[in-house]
Amino acid sequence: MPNSVLASGDAVNMLYRTHHGWLHGWLRAKLGNSFDAADLAQDTSVRVLRHRHELDALREPRAYLTTIAKRLLLNHHRRRSVEQAYMEALALMPEALAPSPEQRLIILETLQEIEEMLAGLSLPARQAFLMAQLEGLSHNEIADKLGVSLRTVHRYITKGYEQCIMAVM
Repeated sequence: MPNSVLASGDAVNMLYRTHHGWLHGWLRAKLGNSFDAADLAQDTSVRVLRHRHELDALREPRAYLTTIAKRLLLNHHRRRSVEQAYMEALALMPEALAPSPEQRLIILETLQEIEEMLAGLSLPARQAFLMAQLEGLSHNEIADKLGVSLRTVHRYITKGYEQCIMAVM
């Protein structure tokens, strides 16, 4: 095994041992619970491990860990938001029409994947794309609802398709 691999493994180990407790506490304060904080601290460690080659140039370990953790925290909040909206929609559905637990999980995972695909779009572009795809609105109807030109709606929807295509490539 090359020495550089061992050295970077040592750097990951040292970073973990030195800052894991602090990171867990920081995340616990942000999330309000220890369980999610532990999960995100572990996810942060996995990201550090994947990018261990960057540790040689690291000057501010806590800033580095905070940057990674903030991204994971944002993803966590987005997933929770999607999950909450889905659960609210399920609560309004008649019980006889409600999907099975297995179907619910598949639907929720699909919704989260869609959210991730469209996360790079501006809010109006995301709204336009979803209005077209989920509500079946025409481009004219979307333009009226959003108060934008028809050309802008075309551009928004094209960007939505581009995001989806790039996500699956």
